[in-house]
Amino acid sequence: MEQEKVDLHIEGMSCASCVGRVERALSGVEGVSEVSVNLATERAHVVFKGGSPVQAEALVQAVKDAGYGAQLPKAKEETQSPVDRERGRVILALALAAPMALPMLFWPLGWHWMPPGWLQLLLTFPIQFILGARFYKGGWAALRAGVGNMDLLVALGTSAAFFLSLYNLTLSSWDQLWGLPEAFSQRLVFSTDLYFEAAAVIVALVLLGKWFETRAKHQTTEALRALKALRPDQARVRRTSGEEVMKSVDHLGLGELVVIKAGERIPIDGVVTAGQCEVDESLLTGESVPVFKHRGDLVRSGALNINGWLEVEVGALGGETLLSRMIRFVEEAQAAKAPIQRLVDRVSAVFVPAVVVLAVVTFLGWWWVSQDFAQALIHAVSVLVIACPCALGLATPTAIMVGTGAAARRGILIKDAQALELAQGIGLVVFDKTGTLSEGHPQLSRWKSLPPSSDRAQSLELLSLAAALQQGMEHPLAKALLQRAEEEGLQLIPTEKIKALPGLGIEGRVGDRLLRLGSPRMLEELGWSEAALRLDVEEFEAGGETLSWLVELEPRGQVLGVFCFKESLRPEAHQALEALRSLGVETAMLTGDRQSVAQKVAQELGIDQYQAEVLPQEKAQWIADFKAKAKIKDADLIVAMVGDGINDAPALAAADVGIAMASGTDVAMQTAGVTLMRSDLRLIPETLQMSRKTYSKIKQNLFWAFIFNSLGLPLAALGYLSPMIAAAAMALSSVSVVSNSLLLRRWAHKKYK
Repeated sequence: MEQEKVDLHIEGMSCASCVGRVERALSGVEGVSEVSVNLATERAHVVFKGGSPVQAEALVQAVKDAGYGAQLPKAKEETQSPVDRERGRVILALALAAPMALPMLFWPLGWHWMPPGWLQLLLTFPIQFILGARFYKGGWAALRAGVGNMDLLVALGTSAAFFLSLYNLTLSSWDQLWGLPEAFSQRLVFSTDLYFEAAAVIVALVLLGKWFETRAKHQTTEALRALKALRPDQARVRRTSGEEVMKSVDHLGLGELVVIKAGERIPIDGVVTAGQCEVDESLLTGESVPVFKHRGDLVRSGALNINGWLEVEVGALGGETLLSRMIRFVEEAQAAKAPIQRLVDRVSAVFVPAVVVLAVVTFLGWWWVSQDFAQALIHAVSVLVIACPCALGLATPTAIMVGTGAAARRGILIKDAQALELAQGIGLVVFDKTGTLSEGHPQLSRWKSLPPSSDRAQSLELLSLAAALQQGMEHPLAKALLQRAEEEGLQLIPTEKIKALPGLGIEGRVGDRLLRLGSPRMLEELGWSEAALRLDVEEFEAGGETLSWLVELEPRGQVLGVFCFKESLRPEAHQALEALRSLGVETAMLTGDRQSVAQKVAQELGIDQYQAEVLPQEKAQWIADFKAKAKIKDADLIVAMVGDGINDAPALAAADVGIAMASGTDVAMQTAGVTLMRSDLRLIPETLQMSRKTYSKIKQNLFWAFIFNSLGLPLAALGYLSPMIAAAAMALSSVSVVSNSLLLRRWAHKKYK
């Protein structure tokens, strides 16, 4: 099966070194352009070069050649989770190690009992070579590839303790039973000291740590599993005969009618054709208040019908529903690699070889100083065991997984890890006005004929001509004109030769008249001076109204009249802008409206800077200018753009972080790095808070991961840590990093006044 990108489930990774090795293996496959491997999710995301699709089987084989397992993700979740699969092995390992570990608790009390040597061997053998076989397998694969990983460190350390103990036990037992020949006893140096408990307890603790780690990682994907659980498998379809039948969602077709009863989840995206009810969309939008739905309203897959019933015409299926896109975006964000993680990968690439060298130096140093082979070996084992870079590999991805999941529950959809990391540094937020700061539903407040006339028939004719030009248009101003014409009961004349004038207006022929309806800029381009036509337009501008001029080009060139539109700002806009200011973030606005309208909005909301009369194609350039000025002020300052329309897409792409409103177009949502699943501007400061909190957790995790290794390695090398304490510390480092990330689930946004 050939495709442009593919995700793989990777098996056998144990630390950050494994991540780098799998990435190098996949990058070596011809046609692969980009690879990102995530230790926490155990997923690899592979992108192919344009025109060079790759067989998924080739990728799987490349991973296997590197010593790991790989397979395509299963469509359905496995019935048994990794946590359940590992629990039995951990319990067995702890049970076998307990007879050797528990007596050590009584040593401070003077009780120095330990099971006989051969019983220790029998207890340790299955732990070392059956339950711990994974470490040998992973370590051998690493050796074949000429690299190192956590498995190699554990395998080397525990094998050294096990075989040293076996050597001592064999020779001492032989000497006690039959005695060694004098020639051999002088050459074979051995001790009665045994270290089986070290090998057994190390493997048991590492397995216990991995189980805790797996369990914690399982919790980090809780939000994603909650989203997946929203998708119903069956739908109740109403046939033309009126009969209702259950049908698999996978087999539905566009235009079919689906009936949703009280207590059922909506299986598709579509438009309500009959019925009414309250719908719970909280898991999709983060809004806890139910939404009333009736004929003509759009409903989304995954929403819960609280009461009543709905008949919905199927508008989107499968991967095209909003819920499916949400799941896909969250999965990609959790699988992606944040820029800061790449530094960790470079460190991990040289970390394991450096640790092996340190262990050798420790062994040789202690042997030279103490002349005690066993003691030197045990200290080297401690170095190998405590040095595992698992915590380094988990520090960033676990925080990103929990952070994106927590954001999704609040209705903030973060598409990639880079957007999450960049958002914490946002210092300037640029807003589009119409549909973003304003509600996007302007109303026609008044209109005037030119020359002025009180004749109502002439006034309605002017409205009829303007509305005729806008037939079939989706622009908010067009809808306002058409709505008012419908309220007045006007019959509209068919329009011919319609031509859109981007950023200016629209042109068309109504009957024998060629008309244009558009902005003051259009008027100026046609050669009319607005100043000469102002009349009482100043009073409209004082109210912050938007003006559109109707001009007749043929048969006579004349200005027929002016239309005034008024729209309300979003009720939460003041709170959102105030919250941004409290976070130390500056604000700006871009709008196609005239200067007076932009100035009034900026003053009302306290916006720091604004630019009026901006054409759609100019927005991206203005974003570039804002970025250039921001970099001069602060090289690390990030610029975000908030928009909702198709014309905002270039600006969203040009910004460091694009933020799209879900009430806008699909193009805007696809372009932006962050999508707000409900049209609430207060989610913007929440996005910044979430990003800053997540980035703080990443830095905390990396700090603790480096501290564990930075302090643990010298202590182990100097002989202050036993192998078992080293194993416990190593396991604790990974668990503490994941547990610290899980604290993000308790994140609560700043409350608004």
